[in-house]
Formats: sequence, structure tokens, C-alpha cells
Amino acid sequence: MTRSLESWNRRISRAQDLEERYPAAVEWLRFYRRIARFQRDMELDFGELPDPPRDLSLDPARLPRPVQPYRSRLLRLLQEEGPEKLARAAEQLMRAPDWDPADPAPPFISRVLVQPYAQFLAARERREPGRQPVSAWCPFCGEKPVAAVLRPEGDGGKRWLLCSLCATEWEFRRLLCPSCGEEDHQKLPVYTAEEFPHIRVEACDTCRVYLKAIDMTRDGLASPEVDDLVSAPLDLWALGRGYARLQPNLLGL
Repeated sequence: MTRSLESWNRRISRAQDLEERYPAAVEWLRFYRRIARFQRDMELDFGELPDPPRDLSLDPARLPRPVQPYRSRLLRLLQEEGPEKLARAAEQLMRAPDWDPADPAPPFISRVLVQPYAQFLAARERREPGRQPVSAWCPFCGEKPVAAVLRPEGDGGKRWLLCSLCATEWEFRRLLCPSCGEEDHQKLPVYTAEEFPHIRVEACDTCRVYLKAIDMTRDGLASPEVDDLVSAPLDLWALGRGYARLQPNLLGL
């Protein structure tokens, strides 16, 4: 099994484990598990492609050719198991020849479809850790990071950014805003909550943007994509204080 497929299994298992710890997030976690299984199965299929094109378009009108056959399957899944509002939207989209780009449902569907293909391509071209250029955007696909990850190194933790599309991680300085480049630690506040001891909000008072950091030195079993979902109260806290998230997660939180 490839490292990328193992990552899907870890996310699915982590979502199930967190249902007991965070009952308020059970509905989202169960829905995410179903979506993640669908995405994992997609990536398994991509392994049979002889010459996969390097196309990661998120435009609903021109999705990458390998993911197009899965569009109707995903819509049926959303009708059967998605939240009520999303299920209704999926039913309407099944009948629509063209999708309105202003509708929030098509961008979500596009990201669900393209994520496993992007992760499949990134795994094929995976660079050695630490050799990526220092940038706030993903060195593989150019998308924004969805979260930061603090991984153990020496007596502390090294900060990495996690791509919202292809799941590539790349090293990034700890005292540096990925949005505007602010370096003054007094303008880079960090907020935590007892409920989520291994997750924190890393904000910037210059550009008023934030992202969450998953601290693997405090919980080595964390899965950044999943732990981000259960900590939605931290997002509400940050938004209520005038910060905007650098990049929403898959479920739009």
C-alpha cells in the first residue's frame, strides 16, 4: 500500500476515534468518513492509469479527465448520505447541464473529486522533505495551505504547511505569517482552548488572517485534516474577532 493510501486510512480511522471525544462533531465526522472512503477508492483506481495528465483544474466545467467519470457517482452519494441541504443541491445538479459557479455546492464537489487525483500525482512526484522552496503556496500544485502542522524535531517542533488540495507538506518558518509575511512576534498572536489542547489558532494582526496549527508533539495520533474539522469552535472564535481563515477546509469550515 502506498504512503498516500495509508494516509486515507489514517484519516478514516482518526475520524471514527474522534467521534467519542467530540460528540458535537459526530455528524460531520461520519460524513467526512464516507467522503474519505470515496476519495480513497478513487485514488486506488488512478493507479491503473498509464499516463495520467498533470491537470488539477477545480473549474466544475473542465474537471481533469480522470475524475470526470466519478462526478455522477459522487452526486448519488451526496443525495443518499449528505446533509439535507447538500443532498438537495446534488439532486438539482444531477439534472443541470451547466453548473452555476456562484453556487457553493459545485466548488465543494470539484474539490472532493480533484483532491484524490492531486494527492495521487503528488505522491508520484514527491520531493524529499525540506527541499521545497520556502513559500506560502504549495510547491507542487500552487494551492493555499489549509493548516500548519508542528512535527517533533529535537526538543521542540518544526512547522510545516499542509496543502489544501494535494496534501503536500513543506517546511515554513514558525514566526512568519504565510499570508502577508509579517515577522513581528507581537503581531502574530496564538490562541488556544482547553477543549483542543493540541490545536491552536495562529493569527496575524497585520493582515487579519489566521490558520490553525495541529501540534503533533502534543498528540502524535492526530490527523491534521480530521482534527481541523472537530475544532470548528476555534474557527468561530477567530471569525468572531475579525480574523479570516487563509483557506477553508474541505467542508468549508
